Amino acid sequence: MIVFKYHNCVLSHLVIGTSHDKSQPTLMENISEVKEFLLVGLTDAVELQVPLFIIFTLIYLITLAGNLGIIVLILLDSRLHTPMYFFLSNLSLVDCVYASAVTPKVMVGFLPGDKIISYNACAAQMFFFAAFVTIESFLLASMAFDRHTAVCKPLHYTTTMTNTMCVVLVTGSYICGLFQSSIHVSFTFHLSFCHSNVVNHFFCDIPPLLALSCSDIYTNEIVLFTLAAFNVFFTLLVILNSYIFIFVAILRMHSAEGQKKAFSTCASHLTTVFIFYVTIIFMYLQPNSIHSMDTDKITSVFYTMIIPMLNPLVYSLRNKEVKNAFKKVVGKVKSSLCLAY
Repeated sequence: MIVFKYHNCVLSHLVIGTSHDKSQPTLMENISEVKEFLLVGLTDAVELQVPLFIIFTLIYLITLAGNLGIIVLILLDSRLHTPMYFFLSNLSLVDCVYASAVTPKVMVGFLPGDKIISYNACAAQMFFFAAFVTIESFLLASMAFDRHTAVCKPLHYTTTMTNTMCVVLVTGSYICGLFQSSIHVSFTFHLSFCHSNVVNHFFCDIPPLLALSCSDIYTNEIVLFTLAAFNVFFTLLVILNSYIFIFVAILRMHSAEGQKKAFSTCASHLTTVFIFYVTIIFMYLQPNSIHSMDTDKITSVFYTMIIPMLNPLVYSLRNKEVKNAFKKVVGKVKSSLCLAY
């Protein structure tokens, strides 16, 4: 059943004045605005509600455990207090935030009668998601720059990747993300949603809300495409340029062990980059004529839930330093438990 919630209960035409010749009434439409949105969700199949609720709950718990675990390991192990792990800890924090902005509401949506989201909550969800997805793209570019400096200019690494430089790169990523997200939310929620409050998605993303609006969305589409294209192509250019030089430098290495270590470190980063950018490009940079909301939902699952879960797994399973730090922490915990008993 479709539910409509409006600030005013009835759409009507009210006589609010007269024309200049005082002979003809001036009619203005009193357009009611939605007060709540109804999220359609991933599926209406009743038999899939419980299995999907369990699956997404497990995904979310793994995401939180993995990313928070990475942050704790980096904080506890002084050997991981390097620029690479500084960026990685921020990446984990970003993954936690934007997964938390979306996944809990998706989980609740599988429960009966819990698909409603308030107008303000919808705006907040869009803001945090858009901000931290953008921040992630700039962090991935910063990590590529860091790897480029480490592999191609090892003698200048400590003078280039200083604490100040790292803080500037991370702070700049957050500023860009928050600024661009503010633009998206401002442009989107200045639109009128007067025909329906049913969002054909499982969270408040920009494309489905634009499709729902009864206003002219041409400017919004231009802003969305321009900012998304800038983020994708600028950060992807930095990443690809960095890795071209990295691969050339690796191939010139005389040490097989050095080549293997460099490839291992770069492979984990490139895996994350590939999954992230393929889904983002597919979602936001394809023409409207070939947009399909059902396909967009499946794509959205990858970059809202799967990628935040995979990031800590990719970096921990392929990284000896992280695995050694984990073993060290586990060893300390076991020793503490043995002494306690």
